[in-house]
Amino acid sequence: MANPLDRHDLHHQAETAASGLPPLLVAAERVASTVSQGVHGRRRVGQGETFWQFRRYEFGDSTQLIDWRQSAKSDPVYVREMEWEAAQSVWLWADASPSMDFASDGGPLSKGWRAKVLAVALTSLLVRAGERIALMGTGMIPATGRNTLLRIATTLERGQTAADSLPGPEFVPRHGRVVLFGDFLAPLKDTRQAIARLSDHGIEGHLVQILDPAEETLPFDGRVEFEGPEGEGRIMIGRVESVRQAYREELAHHQAGLDAVARSFGWSLTRHMTHRPPETVLMTLYQLLSQVIRH
Repeated sequence: MANPLDRHDLHHQAETAASGLPPLLVAAERVASTVSQGVHGRRRVGQGETFWQFRRYEFGDSTQLIDWRQSAKSDPVYVREMEWEAAQSVWLWADASPSMDFASDGGPLSKGWRAKVLAVALTSLLVRAGERIALMGTGMIPATGRNTLLRIATTLERGQTAADSLPGPEFVPRHGRVVLFGDFLAPLKDTRQAIARLSDHGIEGHLVQILDPAEETLPFDGRVEFEGPEGEGRIMIGRVESVRQAYREELAHHQAGLDAVARSFGWSLTRHMTHRPPETVLMTLYQLLSQVIRH
């Protein structure tokens, strides 16, 4: 007889297959729908005054934004996007490095999958609020609408982003906002450098650190061989319990350093463990974005 978890998994698989949507999008929409019941629609401010670029018309755009002269030059219908509006777009990044594949017995899923779910769920909430979103490292232009949500979900599910542990150099309009999902276990100097590249251009950011519960507690006992997922090599420890306290102290030191890095740039930092419900961190993140001081 199947246990309740097995029945739940089968139901989820059947639901996903029947919907014809990417499994990642189905999972993310579940989380977003739960959170959306506890938030109100965000107020949007007026359009900017300086022209930035043309982009294709998306379902939900006001017809008043259509540039008929530009649209007459080709089949697609184009709208004018203003610099201020583009600068207020939200740019998302999800760590796709090998370390994000880790999932212990205490973690129901990998860090990478949770990062993707949260990124797509946040996209869903922002799309519902009329915000424009882009996925860093893909060349996407910030846009809103269901097509944008589907594109971001598909790109993340197919692993079509760089497998780097930190975001690389990328142009984000001044006063734009970025949300970075990852484990941020890279050396602090590298993390500081990555954030500085964005912050120096007036970018406001939010870090969401995602860890597996085993990475926080090191619950193993006895003789265990550890292998670094990103080419760090292997190490055999005869009695893991003998190094547990030192490990926890080192992690606490790293976490304190990460807190300091985020604060030094005026960025927020939210921590999330994969065995915890994703709705809580998503609600916190959405509220942080809703409290942005407009420049």
